[in-house]
Amino acid sequence: MNTMTFNGLEVGYDIPAAPGMTEAEAQTPCLIVDLDALDRNIAKMQGLANQMGVRLRVHGKMHKSADIALMQIAAGACGICCQKVSEAEAFARAGVKDILVSNEVRDPAKIDRLARLAHRARTIVCVDDLANVADLSAAAARHGVTIECLVEIDCGAGRCGVNSTPAVLEIARAIAAAPGLTFSGIQAYQGAMQHMNDWADRKAKIETAVAMVKDAVEALAAEGLTCAIVGGGGTGSYEFEGTSGVYNELQCGSYAFMDADYGRILDREGKRIDETGFEHSLFLFTSVMSHTKADKAVCDAGLKAQSVDSGLPVVFGRTDVKYIKCSDEHGVIEDTSGVLAVGEKLRLVPGHCDPTCNVHDWYVGVRGGVVEQLIPVTARGKGF
Repeated sequence: MNTMTFNGLEVGYDIPAAPGMTEAEAQTPCLIVDLDALDRNIAKMQGLANQMGVRLRVHGKMHKSADIALMQIAAGACGICCQKVSEAEAFARAGVKDILVSNEVRDPAKIDRLARLAHRARTIVCVDDLANVADLSAAAARHGVTIECLVEIDCGAGRCGVNSTPAVLEIARAIAAAPGLTFSGIQAYQGAMQHMNDWADRKAKIETAVAMVKDAVEALAAEGLTCAIVGGGGTGSYEFEGTSGVYNELQCGSYAFMDADYGRILDREGKRIDETGFEHSLFLFTSVMSHTKADKAVCDAGLKAQSVDSGLPVVFGRTDVKYIKCSDEHGVIEDTSGVLAVGEKLRLVPGHCDPTCNVHDWYVGVRGGVVEQLIPVTARGKGF
């Protein structure tokens, strides 16, 4: 392995920084995590969940880091969500013991792996099709395990899930009767409204979802089927589900890092939540590499270092310069006053944290401007 020397130690070139370095010494582009801000975000959301009397099951697909998931669990989270079996396996190997795959698992090989996972951790999965029940049951019996199942309701996202109470009842009955399976409740995440900026608009959307879920929960109870979990809620809606009297688990993820898109949504008073709610703790660290144009600087954070599906990144703490476009390896920063110098390093707030995190191997954990730790992106690339 190629190495560099830092404080008398050989440090691999395949890591962006080492503990003890200053933030400015980190190789770019890389992901910086402000550990103090992360700690405050974790404590704040856990405190809100506690106040509302609901559990917090944090979404691991956002950061894909077992270390951060374990921090959240230590603060009070009951477990994690993730979206893919390979993600769940990575988290379980690292010691996470309560995992919901908040998605359907249909491929036979993946179902078999899911069943084997249940030897290592509490394993919960979503179901929206009767045919899936038999396949999950057969795998559970084959491996001598119990898989918990949630019936997924499409409450407005337009993706997976059934959209009627009779369909929920039909699948729940089948799960309850199937060997090796336990009916544990309902999955009802309204993803389509998480980034609606206006608080009242988000509230109106979630009221429809809550009504659907309440009807299903009451119908299940009438048949003696108890929902141990009624899960959903995200960073843009947690207060609605958490105070609904129907949901008992929240599945928030992005609150821990806060990207630029989530930061723009407004609270009840019309204020941005990155100003009054949660702090930006994740940054794409970049260096100015060229300034041959008088009004534009070029940095080394382009498309291969981030996702721009939710918009371009924002230069953190600066109003005098603006990130305006990017290509594979370059980002163009508008600098009409010529204030940036070649070699200068900037913190960018990514437009969308989840897919940005998935293209990096490490988080550089910084406290007080000094690198405290390197945090592996445990489930990076685990998309199957």
